[in-house]
Amino acid sequence: QVQLEESGGGLVQAGGSLRLSCTASARAFSNYAMAWFRQAPGKEREFVAVISPTGGTYYSDYTDSRFTVSRDNVKNMVYLQMNNLKPEDTAVYYCAQGPVVATSESQYVSWGQGTQVTVSS
Repeated sequence: QVQLEESGGGLVQAGGSLRLSCTASARAFSNYAMAWFRQAPGKEREFVAVISPTGGTYYSDYTDSRFTVSRDNVKNMVYLQMNNLKPEDTAVYYCAQGPVVATSESQYVSWGQGTQVTVSS
């Protein structure tokens, strides 16, 4: 069973930055796509960004070049750098691992517990 653990969430003022991290326990980490999703209160979980095993990236439109996903296949880590944060970015952020690059959460087989990001206005 793959274990994913997110960290780096917190409270930040609008316009600020946070860097989320996710560590994975699995072997062959470099073979998997790693994604970030988020879930705001009262809303469904939604796709944020994904990075392929070779480093290709894809983002949801609302990230508007403010977010950057990256990975370190030696350390089994994936990161989400979030800049110019807005109150509407407030959510629990989850990392997920799956065999293919996808925006649908159904394609991801392992999930972390999430880390809370709160952006104050």
